[in-house]
Amino acid sequence: MFEVSQLSVRYGKHQALDNAAITVNAGELVVILGANGAGKSSMLRALGGMLKPLPGASARLDGTELLSVPAHHIVEHGLALVPEGRGVFVDLTVRENLQLGALTRRARSAEAQNLQRVLELFPRLAERLAQRVGTMSGGEQQMVAVGRALMSAPKVLLLDEPSLGLSPLMCQELFRAIDRVRELGVGILMVEQNAKLSLEIADRGYLIETGRIVGEGTAEQLRDDPAVQRAYLGSH
Repeated sequence: MFEVSQLSVRYGKHQALDNAAITVNAGELVVILGANGAGKSSMLRALGGMLKPLPGASARLDGTELLSVPAHHIVEHGLALVPEGRGVFVDLTVRENLQLGALTRRARSAEAQNLQRVLELFPRLAERLAQRVGTMSGGEQQMVAVGRALMSAPKVLLLDEPSLGLSPLMCQELFRAIDRVRELGVGILMVEQNAKLSLEIADRGYLIETGRIVGEGTAEQLRDDPAVQRAYLGSH
């Protein structure tokens, strides 16, 4: 289980995140819904070691406190972040990008097995292993980014706006693959603007406003909530 509590982030005098608390179980997909600037990406960046949270924060993965370890060791403990903007190496091939995800000690022994799983999840990548990533579409690059994170054999996968800039057709394909990741027993915490699509595959969700968690529920409860429908699903 991944348990986050009292997570706060500040940029100068601006409080971006205020005492956030969430949980993600193995094989569970949890979505964070909120407007732009609500603190969603700040949450994932802090959990991934890219931002330093305020004192008192805790993020425990199967009992191990991750916020006290160096950022470059977080992935060794089983937490992998796919940041907004993908962060792929455009001058390297698909295969080389994926191999970079398997450099951690926890992933080396199962590299071949994990590569096979990634290629089963994303058949497009199997056809393009020798292609330079910079020549691929945005959706294909996002598949590379998710695949590279999965190559690290994570227990929990953090996804920051995976559908950003993608066509509706590519979004559907990507989300089908993300849905299947749960079958591997991986917990997923996803920040996503496409509330409708994310709630179709999520198990649970949290609502965040101006840095605070203001609601939570099962995906079905959130889909049926009139306030959520008005704010995120385009219903009136």
